[in-house]
Amino acid sequence: MADLTHAYATDAARPAAGTADAAGTLAKLQEIPLPPPVSYLPQTWGWAVLATLLLALAALLAWRAWRRHQANRYRRDAFAELARIEAGLTAAGSDASRREVLAALPALVKRVVLAFAPRTQVASLSAQAWLDYLDGTWRAGSFTSGPGRLLPELAYGQRPPPAAEVTALIALLRAWIGQHHAHL
Repeated sequence: MADLTHAYATDAARPAAGTADAAGTLAKLQEIPLPPPVSYLPQTWGWAVLATLLLALAALLAWRAWRRHQANRYRRDAFAELARIEAGLTAAGSDASRREVLAALPALVKRVVLAFAPRTQVASLSAQAWLDYLDGTWRAGSFTSGPGRLLPELAYGQRPPPAAEVTALIALLRAWIGQHHAHL
């Protein structure tokens, strides 16, 4: 018990806070060192491998999308040409000028086919064989029995077909350009 009274006696003998002794104690304090900042880089090699694989996959998908875009350039060009033909039809006043504009449709179809098929396979096709080939490139197959049967007539025809048939043919060609596939 004597120790307890001695401890109280020394506490009472301490100087009050705010004196010179307290200022000296504060001066002796050191700042606590801060931890290093958290790194944004992964800490284990597994995350680095996963990030590399994801980047490689993204690059592969971007490359394939670019190739698909480049491979379908002929379709975009064909759509633009078809729009020019349609504009020419609305501007054409006489039958002779309509015939001239409509003669561009079979040539457009031939150019589209030559963009995806070997020239030796399709260059010599004409009339019914040509229409059969076109039916084979599209699941709807409306060339031999639908509005597509007008294509051979348009290349060499003397009089243009009625406007309703031409409109149906242009709608068919627009759908075919967007959805055809290579003939197997």
